[in-house]
Amino acid sequence: MERKKLIIGVIGADVHAVGNKILYHAFEAAGFEVINLGVMVSQEEYIEAAIESAADAIIVSSLYGHGELDCRGFREKCDEAGLGGILLYVGGNIVVGKQPFDEVENRFLAMGFNRVYPPGTTPETAIEHLRADLGINSGER
Repeated sequence: MERKKLIIGVIGADVHAVGNKILYHAFEAAGFEVINLGVMVSQEEYIEAAIESAADAIIVSSLYGHGELDCRGFREKCDEAGLGGILLYVGGNIVVGKQPFDEVENRFLAMGFNRVYPPGTTPETAIEHLRADLGINSGER
């Protein structure tokens, strides 16, 4: 079976690379094909990479607190580019200040993201969700 393709990266002006590397290795070890765009990635770069690679999901990380601004309009741009059904995940320290996570999650879901993760979420949680959302049995790779 062909491996599912993920686009990962850190959005906006964020340069936090460590978590991105951890996710890359965890997703690869779980059997996904991972295209890592690195840090300071624009919405357009995620979308171009997803189109070029026929990706199954885009995983957006943000740690510097401006993820909400950086992610506005992302789903609409995906739809306009012909990526209407692509999975969009976002996680990290995605808003400024301490805000109740359920409120943050609801805002990102309203923006069209399929899954929203708070700081400290393990890669295994996202892997489990990817397998469920992409219809992969845990025995498959």
